[in-house]
Amino acid sequence: MNDAAIQEKRVETDGDPALESKAPTAPEPPEAPTTPEPPNTTASPDPVRPPQPATRDRAARHLRIFPVLITLTAVAIAGVLGWLMWDAYMGAPWTRDGTVRAYVVTMAPEVEGRIVELPLADNQFVRKGDLLIVIDPTNYRIAIRQAEAAADQAKANAENARADWDRRKKLTNLAVSEEQKQTYMNSWLSAEAAYQQAVANLDRARVNLERTRIVSPVNGHVTNLLAQLGDYVAVGENIISVVDADSYWVDGYFEETNLHGIHEGDPASIKLMGYSQIVQGHVDSIARAINVANAQPSEQGLATVNPIFTWVRLAQRIPVRIHLDHVPEGVVLSAGMTATVQIDPRGTLPAS
Repeated sequence: MNDAAIQEKRVETDGDPALESKAPTAPEPPEAPTTPEPPNTTASPDPVRPPQPATRDRAARHLRIFPVLITLTAVAIAGVLGWLMWDAYMGAPWTRDGTVRAYVVTMAPEVEGRIVELPLADNQFVRKGDLLIVIDPTNYRIAIRQAEAAADQAKANAENARADWDRRKKLTNLAVSEEQKQTYMNSWLSAEAAYQQAVANLDRARVNLERTRIVSPVNGHVTNLLAQLGDYVAVGENIISVVDADSYWVDGYFEETNLHGIHEGDPASIKLMGYSQIVQGHVDSIARAINVANAQPSEQGLATVNPIFTWVRLAQRIPVRIHLDHVPEGVVLSAGMTATVQIDPRGTLPAS
């Protein structure tokens, strides 16, 4: 079949669908072989889709808000803490400059001699009336016997002078003159005075014998004991010191700017360095004077004033005496300990 016949055949089939379906079609080219992809062992069974642009914008906005929220929270917390500290300092005055104090009884012998008894040790607790020290009483016992003898002799002389005066005053002026009577009366009065003096010397000798025994005047602890058995002590020499266990108190040295919030009777809390327990007390009194350097007098009695005046003026510290109401068990008080004192001016203790 030539080309003209083929062209004619195509023209005849145009417009006839049945014929078009029977018309031969050109063969399709074969598909290219595809290589299988290797399995992904690391991929999760449910792969995550990459975030869309809207999701990324929301996440970015959240990240920008977090620093602002953190900053605002920190500022709020700092403000609250600052207000609490200001309220605690101004509303409840406190100071770290506090000291535990106590009365110390220093005992010095009123007689001299050698120590023959010392029944105590350093830091030992003693009760009122306990024996502390004994000075050799030998010389003082001898002094008592001498004083007794002198008193007996003076008494005899006084009785003899009184008898002479009694006999003379009964006689008339013809037997004894008035001048002699006056002389005998004066002799009797002098002998009576000598007897009274001898009795006083006897009493002093007895007191000196009693003073050879030194006893504790208070309940407390012996501190810094340096005396030893056999030492010779002189009159007025401090040899024993006893800390009165019933006299402990705390001195809180508050700035003068805080005194307006402190009143007598206000409850106080004391924190001792080294103890976690809180000691309870109340304000006993406020000192009414402290030492002022500018008020020191000169040799002429004039006030000495420092010509230097600093721009920064530090507040003076005034002692406030704290009476101790309750000391927790296990807390050992020692004069000189450091204490932190806080006053609660919003309440007062009931009157006792």
